[in-house]
Amino acid sequence: MSACTAQVWERQVATSALAFSPQAGVRSTTRAAASSLTMAAPDEFTLAILGDLHLDPRDLDHSFEGREHFKQIFSETDTSKFVVSLGDLGESKDCTGSGSLFAGTTECFDLAGSYLEGYGQPFDVVGGNHDLEGIDEFSTDEANLEVYLSKLGKKTPQFAHEVAEKTLIVGLGSTAFRSAKYTSHEVVVDDEQVAWFEETIKSHPAEDGWKVFCFSHAPIIGSGLRVLQECHVVNGCCWLNHNDGPTSRKFIELVRENTCIKGWFSGHFHLSHDYEDSMSFPGGNNRGACVFAQTAVMTARSTRDGRRQSRLLRGNKDGFEICTVNHAKGGEVRLDATISYTEDGTVAVMAHPHEDLEHGEYFRAYTPQEEDGCYLDYTGDGGLLNEGEDWTDKTVCWWHMSDGAVLGVHDGMVIEYDPTTLAPLGMVVSKDELMGRKVAVIDSGLDAACEILDDGAECADDSAGDKEQALVLYDEETNDVTVIQPNEDGSYWRKIVRNKMVRMKESRRVKAAKKWIADKVGEEAAGDVLSSWGPYTSTIGQVYKKNDLALPAVSTKALDSTNKGKVIA
Repeated sequence: MSACTAQVWERQVATSALAFSPQAGVRSTTRAAASSLTMAAPDEFTLAILGDLHLDPRDLDHSFEGREHFKQIFSETDTSKFVVSLGDLGESKDCTGSGSLFAGTTECFDLAGSYLEGYGQPFDVVGGNHDLEGIDEFSTDEANLEVYLSKLGKKTPQFAHEVAEKTLIVGLGSTAFRSAKYTSHEVVVDDEQVAWFEETIKSHPAEDGWKVFCFSHAPIIGSGLRVLQECHVVNGCCWLNHNDGPTSRKFIELVRENTCIKGWFSGHFHLSHDYEDSMSFPGGNNRGACVFAQTAVMTARSTRDGRRQSRLLRGNKDGFEICTVNHAKGGEVRLDATISYTEDGTVAVMAHPHEDLEHGEYFRAYTPQEEDGCYLDYTGDGGLLNEGEDWTDKTVCWWHMSDGAVLGVHDGMVIEYDPTTLAPLGMVVSKDELMGRKVAVIDSGLDAACEILDDGAECADDSAGDKEQALVLYDEETNDVTVIQPNEDGSYWRKIVRNKMVRMKESRRVKAAKKWIADKVGEEAAGDVLSSWGPYTSTIGQVYKKNDLALPAVSTKALDSTNKGKVIA
């Protein structure tokens, strides 16, 4: 048994160009037919889809330039017109000299509202991960959200508009920043919106002729989009409701169950449309009848790959086209894909290759695929995953744990993948931990006898499920072993990034302590300022041994909060 090498991954990258070819079992249109959709006024529509705006009042030239490009496009058509902003309206910096972040402030919302009104067409917005970041102006998410809605003329974070006959556009917005359980930059759609979304979709069925296009700041798990950056995966803010497994999967379940959903557009990554995996198509991929599309950014200040692009969606009762508006080339419109509706409610796809795809730059997360040659079956190998070989940053492989969790290795890290969609969830083991170590999956379930733990807790019942396993790393030179403990919810990926508000308060306390000790003894004589905090991660069930306060069972020693590793002895 051996893992894949980078060559296998590179083949997967190369063959992913199939995403820009008609999928197996899907009827294709011809390019000539694709360019001549028959338009009828009641069902005809044109949508401008704007990625992360990050408006900065000091630097609006590219934003105004992009708006002029769309105004020119709108002037050349008599269709119904609409503008959708995918959120992140303001720059997350001090843009006004106030000392506060501009994003999420009243001033930011005023600028965004004025800017969007300048398109001269109806518009709506879905909230992104920066849109409730007015942390100095508002003390709660609720107060921040109220002003966001008021200034942008919205009644709710979500929206639904019939932009043409039997054509509905639906948007879902993020409503958590201060209240986020983990990273504040997760895009969180609340339960009320999820329930509303489900009811809205079910009340507009394909059987009645409805076509629905969805919009959210981040893509959904199961979308098949792989134009991702590692930072979003390992930080737990890649997907819609990333940290909530059941809710995050709810969206793709609704897509699968409702063929009225024809398209889903998202932004968040500041990456362009010049990658094969910036769109994904249905057809044998368990994604219903939906095309998913990444949306880039307008400004040079915000782009992460040098491109400046937006999406253009235009269609009618027979189908639709997804285009790129290239703001770096005077608003040039490029046809990326043509989708035609079929009688059975599915879609026929024709994707159009173009010269901008011919480059060697790839922002793409590895996604396990059946029969990709990278699956490890460790039964019969004593649980060893890399016996006789050293894993490197070129190694690619994946495997199942007995509880159904899917783990894999890519780019020198152990990554966890969603078990139903195989989308990457987050980092389990970092590069520095994995390199030079052997990896094994061993049985850790109950034997015949069960010991009572020191704190009186009995062993958990393991009879109801599969045999419990442990993922371990070990060093062949020292024989030291590290057990990779799963989280309490059963997941493995490390939810490392904590809520921004909590971290800011902790930083303020440290700064206050530094100033206090400097004022007290003088700046030169001041020592280090360390932090101690909980919860304390341990298998020990009590803070002190035998309730004796002189015998601590868990270390409460202070640490350097800047992660420089200093500990008070």
